[in-house]
Amino acid sequence: MISFSPTEEQQMIVSMAKQLANDEMRKIYRECDENGAIPDSVIDTAWKMGLTSGSIPEEYGGPGGEHSAITGSLLAEELAWGDLSMAMHILCPALFAYPVLEMGTETQRKKYLPLFCDEKYKAATAAFIEPRFGFDPYSLSTVARPDGNGYVLDGKKCYVPLAAEADLLLIYAAENGSSQGFIIEKGTKGLEIGERERNMGIKALATYELSLKNCRVPKENRLGGSKGCDFNRIINCSRVALSAMAVGVAKAAFEYSRDYAKERIAFGEPIASRQAIAFMLAEMAIEIDATRLMTWEAAWKLDRKEEATKEASLVKSYSDDMVIMVTDRAVQILGGHGYVREHPVELWLRNGRGFAAFDGMAIV
Repeated sequence: MISFSPTEEQQMIVSMAKQLANDEMRKIYRECDENGAIPDSVIDTAWKMGLTSGSIPEEYGGPGGEHSAITGSLLAEELAWGDLSMAMHILCPALFAYPVLEMGTETQRKKYLPLFCDEKYKAATAAFIEPRFGFDPYSLSTVARPDGNGYVLDGKKCYVPLAAEADLLLIYAAENGSSQGFIIEKGTKGLEIGERERNMGIKALATYELSLKNCRVPKENRLGGSKGCDFNRIINCSRVALSAMAVGVAKAAFEYSRDYAKERIAFGEPIASRQAIAFMLAEMAIEIDATRLMTWEAAWKLDRKEEATKEASLVKSYSDDMVIMVTDRAVQILGGHGYVREHPVELWLRNGRGFAAFDGMAIV
């Protein structure tokens, strides 16, 4: 039987995330989008809440909380409701820490996980997407070939969040036909970080292209060592995280357009009372709730270590369409006002349009 009743700990985490989103993120998200930067104060506040380190076991310096995909989904939704760029920035270290936690060797866990338990934000990231048409995570163009006591990596990646400031990167590459992860530390010869990308949305989040040219890493830097990693589970965890974030963005757009429709008077009555507007709002609400439940189902199966590829794939495809529909209708409900920057719905539409291309940029 599936149960989505949040535990007391989950309720506390959601409450903290909701307060951060409402009191901090919502006050500056427009300024961050315009300036293309996020204040360190917000990131530091979120970091001290332990939103990433909370699930790291005590033996590695963490508080020992349970690592749960459902908890991560609840957290991701609330932070994305506050602002998607800031949410991705806050949770970016998890792109490195969570795969190491779940699939790393004992040596890798002991070496890297304590770094995420310090008081200061630890910039780390993962390079997943490749700049080519028809990108397939199961058929990567970036390759890793064994060479002596290590591996040599060659290829290109894009949409790598915080690549320029990250001390640690988890690079996904094809090795003998399977996709594997490789840990690369900042300054490794052959790793080149390009200029910051200029994106339509998530403009406050710094993303970069990077190239790997004869980049040599020791064999112990292969995620999971000789056993390797469960790449399929990593993809599923990422799809669930992104679906939860899509729900958060869509919820923000729905709530704003709903409240606007109740207050906007035209021809003597609120436009929300008109059937066309009311039906749009009703469908938006239905689709958001449906996507949330699909996300929780996939996360629930991940927490039970069950096969969740079908559920994760379905909800990712569904959420990509849902968030575009909801944010576009939010703009439509506001009419001409929806197209100007005085209102945030145009920002949410720009952010929502990117979810189809955000593979691997978040994880639970």
